[in-house]
Amino acid sequence: MELSKSPNHSAIIFDFGGVVIHWDPRRVYRRFLHTDAAIDGFFREVGFHRWNADQDRGVMTWDAAVTELASRFPHHRQLIGAYHEFWEDSIAGPIEGTVRIIERLRASGQRLVGLSNWSSEKFRLTQQRYDLFKLFDEIVISGDEKVMKPEREIFEITLGKLGLRAEECLFIDDSKGNVDAAAALGFQVIHFQSPSQLETELMRVGVLQ
Repeated sequence: MELSKSPNHSAIIFDFGGVVIHWDPRRVYRRFLHTDAAIDGFFREVGFHRWNADQDRGVMTWDAAVTELASRFPHHRQLIGAYHEFWEDSIAGPIEGTVRIIERLRASGQRLVGLSNWSSEKFRLTQQRYDLFKLFDEIVISGDEKVMKPEREIFEITLGKLGLRAEECLFIDDSKGNVDAAAALGFQVIHFQSPSQLETELMRVGVLQ
């Protein structure tokens, strides 16, 4: 849905990874593999991204997930276990420009919500490290709900928790697939590309002054 020129947003919903905080799993592996090409080759061989998505969905504990994947790729047992052991290295800190925007929204009285595909276990670790998460009134994590974006159910769960309709919410995500799914349900949306682009979009519709 195109952003209204006179918005009446009861909640502004932010994705986290790639929007509010830097996440890059390659950071974990640069201590073990010398090039990004080597890391990407490892990812392809073991089906890393699908495996990680299963953890975002809360399919099993991280200990169980490592054991299961290592049983199929025993020659990569150390590398597979490294992602669990050194996971916090995948977080490179806040995206400061976005955090400043969120602080301005918070100061203006906006209701702020987080909606992120993230494993429950790893999100709690990150939440403890960064005060920025305290800026949000509610947070919905896929690993807690056992469903994930862009599936319809997680958006419906979020609306249920907020007591709102989709058209009352502005949804911000760096994934075009997630943005399209939200728009199809009636959310107003912004496809995040950079903090400056987000600021421009929010000012254009009067959410930021």
